[in-house]
Amino acid sequence: MDLAFLQPLYAGDASVVSVHLDTSRGAHDADKQIELRRRGARRSLSEQGAPEADLAVLDDIVGGAPELPGPQGEALFVSAGRLLGAFTLVEPPAADSAQVLPVPDPLGVAIDRDHQLPHVVVAVDREGADVEAYPATGHEPTLRRTFNGSTLHITRVRAGAEAQASYHRRTVNVWTENTGQAVDDVRAAAAAVEAAVVLIAGDPKAVGLLREHLAARPLDAEVVYVEGGRTDASAREGLRASVDAAMHEAMTVRHRAVLERLEAELAGGRALQGIPAVKEALAEGRVETLLLAADRGGDPTLYASRRDPRALGTDSAALGEDPTAFSAPAAPLLLRSAVLGGASFTEILPPTRCTDGVAALLRY
Repeated sequence: MDLAFLQPLYAGDASVVSVHLDTSRGAHDADKQIELRRRGARRSLSEQGAPEADLAVLDDIVGGAPELPGPQGEALFVSAGRLLGAFTLVEPPAADSAQVLPVPDPLGVAIDRDHQLPHVVVAVDREGADVEAYPATGHEPTLRRTFNGSTLHITRVRAGAEAQASYHRRTVNVWTENTGQAVDDVRAAAAAVEAAVVLIAGDPKAVGLLREHLAARPLDAEVVYVEGGRTDASAREGLRASVDAAMHEAMTVRHRAVLERLEAELAGGRALQGIPAVKEALAEGRVETLLLAADRGGDPTLYASRRDPRALGTDSAALGEDPTAFSAPAAPLLLRSAVLGGASFTEILPPTRCTDGVAALLRY
């Protein structure tokens, strides 16, 4: 995953307030719960010495996305009385956090973004289709098309043998025409977001016809058939649940592929693991992809420089007489070095076998 979207977080040299909160809207008292979390974060930040100007900025913006129902989270970054970045998280953080550090700590944002894939959701039936295209970073579709084709002769009924055959031929023709037009919307949606996955559900007959259209000219995306449909609220709820499950599986498969590549590259000397080796490769600009496990509870302290954001050391002496040297936990500094060094990112899914939960694929 490209980390360039995090670069604005490193614009200044002042300390940075990093806040990750659960802002889910499922409970009837969600607003009250979010307010309690905001107060807890503010209290913790004040105790850590956060400037009042930074706290005032947070007071005005904490609250998540009220228009989005269900689970969600929020990550906010403030420095010198200015908002550096605000991100809505698809998944709420495992635990709320509020920190004041010399640098931002956007690991939760990177992991949440790393879990997302651009995708298209298609619910098709005999009359048409609902097509929604989601970019990797989107909570709402950037493209939505609803197609309802001709409904003439759409319902098969019992009739005399000769009339029945003719009627059914007309019905199949209409179904075929409707799915033929719907597939054009699917192709347009997939191209709009450069979809990695297209998820299709609905009436079995319509799905089968859509499958035939797609087989004739395959998409540049994985096609997954899931449960659910567009007929009523229950069908749509079933579609959302099956889409979430399928997307999680697609994400997991892709992460496993990266870890398989890591094992092969480690054996060939084109990858490294462990903080000491990875920090040196980051300092030298040799890292193509930084891999971190989400659990950073045991991270050691590293030393970094304002003058050279890629330089990292295990003690202050490693940076010589650099007057801009400072210390912080390893993960935020490794991630900073990766962002400013143009490296990409992938989470190491548990269980991890990498030393320190840290690894890197090297440029070559």
